[in-house]
Amino acid sequence: MKAKLFTLFFILFATNSFAQNTTSETPIQNISTDSAVVYRLFATKNKYTFIKLNTRNGQMSHVQWGTGTNDSFEYSLSDISLVSKENESNGRFFLYPTTNIYNFILLDQIDGRAWQVQWNTEEKSRLVVRIY
Repeated sequence: MKAKLFTLFFILFATNSFAQNTTSETPIQNISTDSAVVYRLFATKNKYTFIKLNTRNGQMSHVQWGTGTNDSFEYSLSDISLVSKENESNGRFFLYPTTNIYNFILLDQIDGRAWQVQWNTEEKSRLVVRIY
């Protein structure tokens, strides 16, 4: 009887542990509550990679840090403003992580437009595409 209980407990524990390790969870963001800031850094699931967002106009860049001399860099993901200069305002744009390591949703919090943002170290694999 004790052996059966131990076996049952072990199976339940192993199943629960396996299920927790295989779920895709959205990364937790450490975001400043200050809505007056122009730039925000959004963590990705890659520990060395962040996305820098201009919250006024939606422009973004990939920021990578490292410990070596050539490991740190920044390159543009989107250098096109998504709103006219007169419609820019701090906090207008915000990035929401997805369960995919390379993808975020960019939201215009004023008019509701959304874009899929895909970062990658290879230029051909980067994109910013409007979601209709």
